[in-house]
Amino acid sequence: MPNNTPVKKQKMEESALDQLKQHTVVVADTGDFNAIEEYKPQDATTNPSLILAAAQMPDYQHLVNDAIQYGKNLGGSEDEQINNILDKLFVSFGIEILKKIPGRVSTEVDARLSFDKDGMVERAKRIIALYKEADIDKERILIKLSSTWEGIQAGKVLEEEYGIHCNMTLLFSFAQAVACAEAGVTLISPFVGRILDWHKFGYKTIVMGASFRNTGEIKALTGCDYLTTSPKLLGDLAKDVSKLTPLRTVKEAQASDLEKIHLEERNFRWLHNEDQMAVEKLSDGIRKFAEDAIKLEKMLKKRLSSAENGK
Repeated sequence: MPNNTPVKKQKMEESALDQLKQHTVVVADTGDFNAIEEYKPQDATTNPSLILAAAQMPDYQHLVNDAIQYGKNLGGSEDEQINNILDKLFVSFGIEILKKIPGRVSTEVDARLSFDKDGMVERAKRIIALYKEADIDKERILIKLSSTWEGIQAGKVLEEEYGIHCNMTLLFSFAQAVACAEAGVTLISPFVGRILDWHKFGYKTIVMGASFRNTGEIKALTGCDYLTTSPKLLGDLAKDVSKLTPLRTVKEAQASDLEKIHLEERNFRWLHNEDQMAVEKLSDGIRKFAEDAIKLEKMLKKRLSSAENGK
């Protein structure tokens, strides 16, 4: 005889991704905006390497073609056209990403300007102007800059004088973190380290952990302000039902024995130089992003030449 007694439904176990969203703002790190929607991140970040990969996908050739036409229409030398095409392409990906998320997108300034403060400021202003042409408010944009001394000072100028929000990337050392906080930038992306240093001293700068290799690293930073990671790792977290506990809290940070320090340029350069890992990883990151920017340029030059020859 069948048992008609009502059976209480078991509550579905929350995924690690859903739990993470309760404690941390989740950000997608990708240029492939079609991969974003499924995981519903708040924000998204891009970089030259991600845009290079996405620009070679069939789904995004219309954006590449539109950017090339934009550069051709503006005219000028080949180098000027390529610079305009690159900026347009990065912004075009940003615009499409913003259609998929409620928050902000980070668009990166060319890594080859990492030691040129004025060059970074001008390039950032041009990127913001392109977003404005598409009726996108600058409040939805974060300009990504390398965390060199020059990059940090460019961020300070952009924030204070132009109201342009900045995301400082390639950040590996305590010196970089302090200098960014003192510059008043909106957000920093430390590559997994130096997460606790902020709330101790009441800095307003948002801390966004970045460059994760596995979900264990992400889960270990539950409670960090923001975390940005690839759609693949977001997918892995969505399938993971293990229990997450916030491991990074304001209370914990405030109880630490860190001492607040102030850094001028000479102090910054010395303290950063003392961290061999940070020096090597910063220079390596700049080189790799520059290499991918050059690869993207070569691809666009070839496409531009074909378009001009009617091929």
